Amino acid sequence: MNYATIKEHDTANGTGVRVSLFVSGCTHHCKDCFNSEAWDFNYGKAYTKETEDEIIKLLDRPYIKGLSLLGGEPFEPANQKALINLLRRVKKELPDKTIWCYSGYTYDSDLAKGGRAHTDVTDEMLSYLNVLVDGEFVAELKDLKLHFRGSSNQRIIDVQESLKTGKVITLDL
Repeated sequence: MNYATIKEHDTANGTGVRVSLFVSGCTHHCKDCFNSEAWDFNYGKAYTKETEDEIIKLLDRPYIKGLSLLGGEPFEPANQKALINLLRRVKKELPDKTIWCYSGYTYDSDLAKGGRAHTDVTDEMLSYLNVLVDGEFVAELKDLKLHFRGSSNQRIIDVQESLKTGKVITLDL
């Protein structure tokens, strides 16, 4: 997997000050995407053990609330294989940090068993997330007044509550 950038102090992609990893590779190709250069799976730098160590170090500061995963597309099947190890480490080494993920795939269809982006690690990835902002960006539904999402079709999902109840539980942020 490659990644486009790491933001050390991000306040736009989740609550509090966060570390954000923008992965490379996306097959959605949403019209007017803010990060279209990251559609290419080969864009940016190679994601390595050293990259992962750097992210853990950046997260291990008291004022950092958590990690946000963006793209490109974190839930592209090829990216899930690399990201699962990072998520495991964050939950083990920094259990108080929250994890947000932005995905064009939808929680209850694309990421569900049998969905087009479901892999052998998807369920485990979801188990580590606090919040999933799901759904493709739709330019015609863009709304600058929305918090933490770009278009009104996108949902801010409380993943842990959704897993407990078996239905999608959204947050009003």
